[in-house]
Amino acid sequence: ESELHLWYVVRFGEEFTAAEVAEKLSALGEVQHVSFNRTIHRAYNAGKKAMPLSRKTLEAIQHQRATRTGEASAYPFDDLLLPQQWHLVNRGNMFGGKSIVDADVQCEQAWELSTGDESIVVAVLDEGVMIEHPDLKNNMWVNENEIYRSHEDNDGNGYQGDVYGYNFVKNTGVISWDDVNDTGHGTHVAGVIAAQNDNGIGISSIAGGRGSIPGAKIMSCQIFSGSTASNALATVKAIKYAADNGASIIQCSWGYPTQSPFTSDSYYERNYAAEKEAIDYFVSKKNNDVLDGGLAIFAAGNDATNFASYPGGYRSYVSVTSFGPDYLPAYYTNYGPGCNVAAPGGDAYISPSGSSAAQVLSTLPSELPAELGTDGADYGYMQGTSMACPHVSGVAALGLSYALAKGRHYTVDEFKSMLLTAVNDIDSYIIGGTKNGMVLR
Repeated sequence: ESELHLWYVVRFGEEFTAAEVAEKLSALGEVQHVSFNRTIHRAYNAGKKAMPLSRKTLEAIQHQRATRTGEASAYPFDDLLLPQQWHLVNRGNMFGGKSIVDADVQCEQAWELSTGDESIVVAVLDEGVMIEHPDLKNNMWVNENEIYRSHEDNDGNGYQGDVYGYNFVKNTGVISWDDVNDTGHGTHVAGVIAAQNDNGIGISSIAGGRGSIPGAKIMSCQIFSGSTASNALATVKAIKYAADNGASIIQCSWGYPTQSPFTSDSYYERNYAAEKEAIDYFVSKKNNDVLDGGLAIFAAGNDATNFASYPGGYRSYVSVTSFGPDYLPAYYTNYGPGCNVAAPGGDAYISPSGSSAAQVLSTLPSELPAELGTDGADYGYMQGTSMACPHVSGVAALGLSYALAKGRHYTVDEFKSMLLTAVNDIDSYIIGGTKNGMVLR
C-alpha cells in the first residue's frame, strides 16, 4: 500500500540553508527520509523552438500528394503528412539515400492488428498539451465528472476543473500551451502517441485509432510552463494524479542532467525517495484489464554520455535512446548503462539540404509566437531522446490495446520484457559504420 500520505512539505525562512534543515530533520526518529525539492529539467532544450511547417509548405505537400495518385494508396492512412513521417513508416527513400528501410517503429505491420483503444490512457508529463488541436481533440482523456475552468472540485478527487488533466505548475485545471517561452513540446509528444489517424488531415500517430474508431487517450499532466522551472514536488503530484485517475503509462521526457552526482540506483533511492515512491506507486496501480500496474517510460537524455540520466536510468523504469532515419545513434543521445531501448528521435545533421525533415514530425500549437514564422501551422519538427520516448510510449499503448482485444493479462515485468525484446537488432548498422565523420565501434 502507498505511503505517499506520510510525506510532508517543509517550508522555512532564509536564515537556514536546505542542508541545515535536512540535517536537523534527519536526526528525528520519526523521519525516515528527507528529499530536496530539486528543480527538474526537460530532456530537450527549452530555449530551442520547434521548426514549424508553414501553411505554404503544407499546401505544397497537399498539392504534390494530389498529383501523385499512387502515393496515397501506398500508405495505410490518408493523413496528409504520413509520407513525411519516416519515424512511423520508413521507405528508405529520403535524405539522398541516407534513410534506411524500416528504420522506424514498424507501425505499418502493427496497425494491421490494432490502432489503439480508448481505455488505454497515457499521461504526458511535459508542457501542456493543446487540447483543441484538430488532430488531438478527439483523443484527449476527459474527466466526465468535472467542469472545465470550474473553481469547484465537482468530482471530489482533490482537483478543481481537471477535465483534461491538471496544470501542476500553476495549480489549476486549465492546461496552457501558449506562453511566449513554451516550445510546443507537450503537444508534439502527444501527437506521436495518439494524434487521430486516417482523418484526412495532418499526421498519423502510433496508437491514435482509425477514423471514427478512437485510439489511446492523452492525459495532460503539465509540469512545465514557459520559462518557469518545475520541481520534484510538482512531479510527485503529477505522477500520483496520473495513477489515481486511470493512466496506464507515464510519458516522461524530463530528468536530471547527467552532470549531477548520480552514481547508482542506491544514490537515487536515498536522495530522491519521494519521487521514487511516487513512480513506484504508479507502477503498482492497476488501471486497465491487461496489466497489473503501470509503465514508467523516460527519455535517456541528450548529453551524449555513456550512461542514462535519472530517473530513467533506474532499473525498474524504461529509458529510451535515440536514432535517426539512417538507423544510427543520433549525435546527441545518451547510451550505455541504464538505457533500455532505442527509438526514432531524429537527427537533423543527416539531411543533405540542411532541412528539419530528418527530425520527428508531429503536432504543434498554432498559437506559438508569430516571430517563429508558424503562420498558423499546426505541425512541425523536433528531435531528441524526448522524441524517441513517446515512440516507445505509443508502442506500449498499442501493445496494451492489442492485448486487451485478445483478452490477455500480464504482469508489468512480463509486458516490459516483451516491449524490450520485441525489437530489431541495430548493431549491424552501428559496427563499422560512420556517423558525422566518426567511426562507431
